[in-house]
Amino acid sequence: MITHTSYAVEPWALREHVLHLEVLPQSESVFALSNGHVGWRGNLDEGEPHGLPGTYLNGVHETHPLPYAEAGYGYPESGQTVINVTNGKIIRLLVDDEPFDLRYGRLRSHERVLDLRTGLLTRTCEWTSPAGTTVRVRSTRLVSFTQRAIAAVAYEVEAVDSEARIVVQSELVANEQLPGRNGDPRAAVALDSPLEPEEHFAEGRRLRLVHRTRRSGLRVGAAADHRVTGPDGTATDSESSENVARLTVTSVLAPGEKLRVEKLVSHGWSSSRSLPAVSDQVDAALAGATSGGWQGLVDEQRAYLDGFWARADVEVDGDEEIQQAVRFALFHVLQAGARAEQRAIPAKGLTGSGYDGHAFWDTETFVLPLLMYTSPGAVSEALRWRQNTLPAARDRAVQLGLKGAAFPWRTIEGSEGSAYWPAGTAAFHVNADIADAVVRYTAVTGDHRFERDTGVELLVETARLWRSLGHHDHQGKFHIDGVTGPDEYSAVADDNTYTNLMARTNLLAAADVVERHPRQAAALGVDDEESAAWRDAAEAMHIPYNDELGVHEQHSGFTRYQRWDFSATGPEQYPLMLHFPYFDIYRKQVVKQADLVLAMYKCSPFFDDEHKARNFAYYEPLTVRDSSLSACCQAVIAVEAGHPHLAYDYLVEAALMDLEDLEQNTRDGLHIASLAGTWMALVAGFGGLRHHGETIEFAPRLPERFSRLAFTLELLGRRLRVEIKAGTASYILLAGEPLTIHHYREPLTVDADKPHHRDIPAPRLRPAPDQPPHRRPNNRLLGRIDGV
Repeated sequence: MITHTSYAVEPWALREHVLHLEVLPQSESVFALSNGHVGWRGNLDEGEPHGLPGTYLNGVHETHPLPYAEAGYGYPESGQTVINVTNGKIIRLLVDDEPFDLRYGRLRSHERVLDLRTGLLTRTCEWTSPAGTTVRVRSTRLVSFTQRAIAAVAYEVEAVDSEARIVVQSELVANEQLPGRNGDPRAAVALDSPLEPEEHFAEGRRLRLVHRTRRSGLRVGAAADHRVTGPDGTATDSESSENVARLTVTSVLAPGEKLRVEKLVSHGWSSSRSLPAVSDQVDAALAGATSGGWQGLVDEQRAYLDGFWARADVEVDGDEEIQQAVRFALFHVLQAGARAEQRAIPAKGLTGSGYDGHAFWDTETFVLPLLMYTSPGAVSEALRWRQNTLPAARDRAVQLGLKGAAFPWRTIEGSEGSAYWPAGTAAFHVNADIADAVVRYTAVTGDHRFERDTGVELLVETARLWRSLGHHDHQGKFHIDGVTGPDEYSAVADDNTYTNLMARTNLLAAADVVERHPRQAAALGVDDEESAAWRDAAEAMHIPYNDELGVHEQHSGFTRYQRWDFSATGPEQYPLMLHFPYFDIYRKQVVKQADLVLAMYKCSPFFDDEHKARNFAYYEPLTVRDSSLSACCQAVIAVEAGHPHLAYDYLVEAALMDLEDLEQNTRDGLHIASLAGTWMALVAGFGGLRHHGETIEFAPRLPERFSRLAFTLELLGRRLRVEIKAGTASYILLAGEPLTIHHYREPLTVDADKPHHRDIPAPRLRPAPDQPPHRRPNNRLLGRIDGV
């Protein structure tokens, strides 16, 4: 999208200087505002035209029956889908009795700007009505990071060249009509007008609506208050009905006069609180916001983001497009998780209804690692949400005949929401991904209270799952059979390498943590025999390897499968799962998303440099990247394997996944994990960051396009800045006690006295691997060296 003629490349903003309705749904996603609790899609203030109206509250969902042609034991009975809750964004405008609608009259100018430093979305447009009256409209919107229930709009109308009679209608609207849904018709019926009215209120300039979801039984409230300024004679009136509460403002503007409406909106929900309690909740949140008013919210937002950028910014010299993209990515990942507070971080954040608003394994694998080093409080809250859902995960394990906890493949509230068990139930690696996030968070923050109160329970229950799911063979090797790894084109396979390595780490971490916290272990019923069995299983874990080829197998037997016939697959036949039966895909060597490559990043110490290079070269020609999760980890390992130009191409793909709408589904919401992968490709790829246990290592390497890369990390109470130029890396401790790191495996103690400079060794470049036909990433480098 950013290469569309209406978008500009800027270091700290996303600017749309011409409105093109054909990309309106995509712009609603990229201009979405959220804080992890409340999400407002970037719809136009007037509500229409729109692609997908969207106001979301994290955790608010409706249930619906899951479709099965044939019933089977253990199939989840119902799914969960995020719903569009009460919309407080809408401010309709009438000019001399004509609706302000950009599809009619003459739109003289239109610009929207998302400022990444202030967190404000501003809009300025000039419009002439069909009758010839011209007005200038300015609006500014925010979703507050500091007051998580609050969002706000400042809306200003100015008469330009003649007197104008103005009517502004500020509304709360529930059960908006949405575009038709594809897929299961039963889900569509269940989600049609999902909110049942319980209360409506309008008095003075205050509005309130309270509803309850029909099936899931969640109570949802929204309230609004307004400050109106305009010329003498400006009047207001309010009214409400079951699904609409409205403040109407009327005024007559002479040329140059303005009418301004500042609207503060509070949102809240509960699964247990009463109607009066939810009404009081949103009213109280609104009262807190109105005490500081619009300007107070703006000032708080800027101060919050100043703190975030001081600890999280990534600076890229030499590539303006990537500089903008990584800041856009950091901002949206922050929006997805900042105030989620013991709720899931969905795959789309709160930017759209894609994936039904579900959270997957990519939260722990891609999103939380970024937040650990930049906003660690969001990580502890996300993992406490997983702890809160342990009862459902334990029940699911019992249903499957297993011990411990079986966390869901996709969910909103903790129960399994996938109707396709080979890609859902069989993807047990989500348990190890959660455990990995627990271990990494503790290593990055040193938060031992979290480890004691939350980490122990999560590690114990996930370890129990692996010990009961796997088995020792007659030679003592430990196998985990019949599972699906990250690559969803290989399902129900034996000994998936990623799963086994991650489970191995999980089992060892659980055995270690119960030794550190014996009281918590005893409360969970862990004894010495059980923890010893975890260590035995980890040490005997089977990792498939093909001696003849000298490569690790994605799963046992993978390298003996027939290779996919790429020569007979046209460019229009991707993604494969939409054009070929899974039965055929599952039996071939073809990879949807980098699986073994991800294992080489997440479990880096297990692989030496030569195996990384050989494995990467083997799997590159098989990986079609029909998933947005591939490019970022391919970028990381491409750097290590000696392919910096290819790594750069993969970085660009991850970074521009939504800004260029590469998957053609940005209209449904942003790809939060791919956005986080932009940071991963830069910091772990070209910055070379590896953090395993107490070892923090950097092996930096700049791509040809960059002249400088700099980033900051929060580590164990310190703030470390890393600055990389063509031949030198500099490490600067900005705050905290001295820190020992490694530069290309050489130990280095960094203190606050001065920067520490180290030379970057010359790279070992290798011949470039092939990619499947039609699936090579776009080459962004001019004069690229062939074979690298």
